[in-house]
Parts: sequence; C-alpha cells; structure tokens
Amino acid sequence: AALSCRRYVAGGQCKSTARLEGKVVIITGANTGIGKETARDLARRGKVIVACRDITKAEAAASEIRAETGNQQVIAKKLDLADTKSIREFAEKFLAEEKELHVLINNAGVMLCPYSKTADGFEMHLGVNHLGHFLLTFLLLECLKQSAPARIVNVSSLAHHGGRIRFHDLHGEKSYNRGLAYCHSKLANVLFTRELARRLQGKSQQRAEFTANALHPGSVHSELVRHSFVMTWLWKIFSFFLKTPQEGAQTSVYCAVAEELDSVTGQYFSDCQPAYISPWGRDDETAKKLWSVSCELLGIQWD
Repeated sequence: AALSCRRYVAGGQCKSTARLEGKVVIITGANTGIGKETARDLARRGKVIVACRDITKAEAAASEIRAETGNQQVIAKKLDLADTKSIREFAEKFLAEEKELHVLINNAGVMLCPYSKTADGFEMHLGVNHLGHFLLTFLLLECLKQSAPARIVNVSSLAHHGGRIRFHDLHGEKSYNRGLAYCHSKLANVLFTRELARRLQGKSQQRAEFTANALHPGSVHSELVRHSFVMTWLWKIFSFFLKTPQEGAQTSVYCAVAEELDSVTGQYFSDCQPAYISPWGRDDETAKKLWSVSCELLGIQWD
C-alpha cells in the first residue's frame, strides 16, 4: 500500500524522449529544487542555460549537471529577478552570445517571504514571480519568435486558486499576508500565460509555431518554504506525501518537450495533463488589465 501511495504522490511522468540537439533552453531559478531537476533532464537533450540570482550556487549546479550528463553545454548565468537592471543585463548578454532560444522556462519563485520589496519597489512575490518573468519574456520574445517553433513555460501553482489580483493594492501596502501574496503571484502567472497565448495566436499564422503554457508542479519537497518555520516543519513531517523535486519537474519537462503539445497553447497542466483553472484564472478582462498594469509598472510598451 505504501508503494502505491508513493506512486500516486509521484504523479504523471513525462514519457517524451524528444531530443533538443542544437536547441537552447533557459531555466530561471535552476540551482535548486524543481528548476535544477528540470535542468538535469533537459541537459540530457540539449543546451541549457541556468539563470540564477546566486551565481555561486548556479555554477555548482551547472558543473554537477555537466559531470552527470556529460553535456558540456550547461551554462550558469546571473539573473536576479528582483532587479529589473539585472534582468535587462542578463537578456542583453544572452542576445549578444546566442543566436536562438527555443524554450524559456520561467521557473524561479519566492514563497512566503516576510513583507519586502524588490529593487524597483514591487512587492517581492509579485515582483519576482510575475513582473520579473514578464519583463524577461518581453526582452527575449523576438529571439524566441525567430527561433520558432518555440515554447514559453510558466511554472505556476495550485495555489493560484487562492489568489486574486488586487489592483487597488498590488504591492500589499494596505494589507499583507505572505501566504496570500504567493497565491496572488501564482494567479498572475496563469493570467499572463493566458493573455500571452492569446496575443501570440493573433500574431502568427502558423499557430503551432509559438506556444505559452502554465503548470502546477505538484506539492514538492523543496527549499521554497525556507521563510516559514511552520511550513518547513510540516514539509518534514509529510515528506512522504510530497513529490521529490525530480517528480515535481516532470510537468515542466513535459511542457517543454512533449511532441503532442506542439500546437497547444494557453493551457494549464498538472501531472503531465490538462488541469482545472480557477474562475479568476480564466477571466480575460483581468488578464488584459494585468498586462497593461504590468507594462506600466515596468515602463515598457508591449503590444
């Protein structure tokens, strides 16, 4: 019984053996947890750029993955999503060094942080989990388009069900709850994916060329809960019922490589299959408004 329970917890497996020779993948926050396991899997298929805030940890993860997979094309780069200057520098360097980008996995995330702000004054969860990735995607979009078929994969969470986009208090200055702040940012990931897919479809005639999907990795035993003593403690007790990072990475890998998703866009997956999106995550008006507010906050024009 224990084994079948464990198997249930492990959830869907990505069965695709798709190769990514000559292709380039960027994964944010890939020095630990799900991101690192996603990088480990994709490094067996093609070139992977591990983009992380802590370059020392990123280098360590990259060299471990290079040694294990024998793929020398696993490269660590500095990217701090809590600072738009760092995001712009990363994108500039990447575009100067690489001609193509085939898969962008917006994986990095912060969870349950005490109230704090990014370098640009955004509430930390919204700033890193949503706005940072929004800007990164914007800066790399042309390169992705020219490399089509290309995919954008946004790691969201089941927690999006508890989120609302509070336009009157986006940065939590009036009221702040770190659990809810995380939920709000994960809802923003779903809405961003939805609106991005809608815009990309409108633009490209060969619809299948360019997709954007979101996913819930599962409840994974990772460092994300480091800011909460209670969660860390609960995580330890219930670790048997949590996915390992390797199991949690399956849906990210699936969205990045599975052949059957070639022309699937604007969807949300869990356990390598389509999953239920909350009513708030399907609200096109909110998605459009969030898009324009995000552009305003970041000072960009993205039509």
